[in-house]
Amino acid sequence: MMQAQSSLWSCRFACVGLNNNNGSKRVLRVRVRVRAMRAVVQRVSSASVEVEGRIVSEIGPGLLVLVGIHDSDSDSDADYICRKVLNMRLFPNENTGKAWDHSVMLKNYQVLLVSQFTLYGFLKGNKPDFHVAMSPQSAKPFYASLVDRFRSAYNSDAIKDGVFGAQMKVNLVNDGPVTMQLDSQSLK
Repeated sequence: MMQAQSSLWSCRFACVGLNNNNGSKRVLRVRVRVRAMRAVVQRVSSASVEVEGRIVSEIGPGLLVLVGIHDSDSDSDADYICRKVLNMRLFPNENTGKAWDHSVMLKNYQVLLVSQFTLYGFLKGNKPDFHVAMSPQSAKPFYASLVDRFRSAYNSDAIKDGVFGAQMKVNLVNDGPVTMQLDSQSLK
């Protein structure tokens, strides 16, 4: 019983259109397992992380990235998130007037990464359940390697992060507002 319940909470529903023999269409909801690193990316004018009343990281214009790590994530998930976040065209090009033309790297802006296991929270009744998030013992070094990936792929001084496992206050001025959700593996 516990195994069946476990798979229920790590699933999403996808709608699939099917044609019946008589030519009519029907929609079938199919349960699909979610196995992906999740990032919520926000374009910001500024952002900071405070721990115990002290600012530990802050950026000016750039991206605030909340990162949720699934218990099955691998290096390929981290590579995907890093590549996509750094290349997302979320900034305007002042020269051409195109609204969605430049990435954080083209603008030479900063990135603030914040670990957030609650991105893999599901409600069981009214109580949150986080069992599909990677365990803190495994997630801490995995998250550190993700931060290192960002620093290696871009300018290491432009990549900031919060304090893994700490009670953080995240302050931001969302620019737009622009908020995108990104999963390392899309539903198939």
